[in-house]
Amino acid sequence: MSSGSGPARERRGRRPGGPDTRSGVLDAARHEFGERGYDGATVRAIAARAGVDAALVHHYFGTKEQLFVAVMEVPLEPSWIVEQVAEADRGELGQRVARTFFQVWGDPLRRGPLFAMLRSAMTNEKAAALLRQFVTRTLLARLSPMLSDAPDRELRTELMVSQLIGIGMLRYVVQAEPLASASEEEIVAMVAPVLQRYVDATASDPT
Repeated sequence: MSSGSGPARERRGRRPGGPDTRSGVLDAARHEFGERGYDGATVRAIAARAGVDAALVHHYFGTKEQLFVAVMEVPLEPSWIVEQVAEADRGELGQRVARTFFQVWGDPLRRGPLFAMLRSAMTNEKAAALLRQFVTRTLLARLSPMLSDAPDRELRTELMVSQLIGIGMLRYVVQAEPLASASEEEIVAMVAPVLQRYVDATASDPT
């Protein structure tokens, strides 16, 4: 009969939370998203790869989308962008998109990680694949329904985003003048009407 004074038997099973658990989940998620894509990866598979319970993944990161954002090291939630834009009337959607964009890129704390993400995508195929998934699955898929019901609304949404990214690169990275020194109000006044055309366009309007 055991006296109970001996060492406790080691428990087997999933690894509990600890200092290295979060980084382990991120590493596992990075591999799962890279190998299976956003749609193919599951929280359960990520948890199994990290050796933890799925509930622990939700505890640290919430939803799969929030975990994906953490993997990408994006300093904002896509849902926040959509909330900002959704508050605008349809006739002012172009202006709201432009203002939200400059609010994000104009913040030095956010701009650094965004530039790092873009630079990685330009030189690393895996990073580029993750960036494509982030843009298409968590951002464009939410913005596209706000446009008209035209069958090419996804293309119009991509054109809006690509135009804003191009402006951001020239203004904040290349610092091309006079764009770099122009005020935000000047740029918004010139860009918003162009973005609004994508919003108001119909299938019969080639834009």
